[in-house]
Amino acid sequence: MFYNVVVDEWGGTTYVPTTLGNVLLSAVIIALLAAAVAFAGMHAKKLKKDQDPGLRGAGSGRLTIKQMVFCAMAVALGTVLSNIKLFDLPYGGSVTLLSMLVICLPGYLFGLGAGLMTGLAYGVLQLLIDPYILFPLQLVVDYFLGFGALGLSGLFSNAKNGLVKGYITAVLGRYVFTVISGWIFFGAYAWEGWAPLPYSLAYNGSYIFSEAAISIAVILLPPVKSAVGRIRKLALE
Repeated sequence: MFYNVVVDEWGGTTYVPTTLGNVLLSAVIIALLAAAVAFAGMHAKKLKKDQDPGLRGAGSGRLTIKQMVFCAMAVALGTVLSNIKLFDLPYGGSVTLLSMLVICLPGYLFGLGAGLMTGLAYGVLQLLIDPYILFPLQLVVDYFLGFGALGLSGLFSNAKNGLVKGYITAVLGRYVFTVISGWIFFGAYAWEGWAPLPYSLAYNGSYIFSEAAISIAVILLPPVKSAVGRIRKLALE
């Protein structure tokens, strides 16, 4: 009902969402974005109370158009940038134009809860646009846990140099789940003479950390730091 079983050109079995499955995935994305905005509202409320403990009724935590726009734009822009590939590996994975950085922004702006929900929404959208599913558990690890981990940037939303710290944490989280997936589900593709785990560590690290290095270099540019500061102020006003 929700997916079709397809035999690929190598004789392997993959699962492709049906029209009804795509409708369900679209509804899940909307629900996750709504949850992200709810968490963003609670984060804003907490920030205002921390700044002025005597403040009452500020930042009620209601959904706001601005927060929805920021989270939805991050998912949309991250998806567009994920298709601008600076380098593409033969068995999946690529160095994209800052797509992980964009998905990390809602966590940095609005806290951990909003970040995790936005990361999950991005993962579901990737599943909707370009699914590659060999096993149900692989779907969970790659699309939900792997992309959801980008929301870990929210752990440092209020820290000094929080975007850099949060981005590094988020990338490491994604790397862990991607390595697990490569080790368990794609070990058959290991290079000759390599065991599945070292292969997965090296293969996935090659593109994830390459993109991370580029992104961190961009974040540290003074004009970018200034622009991120203005975006943060606008998002939290």
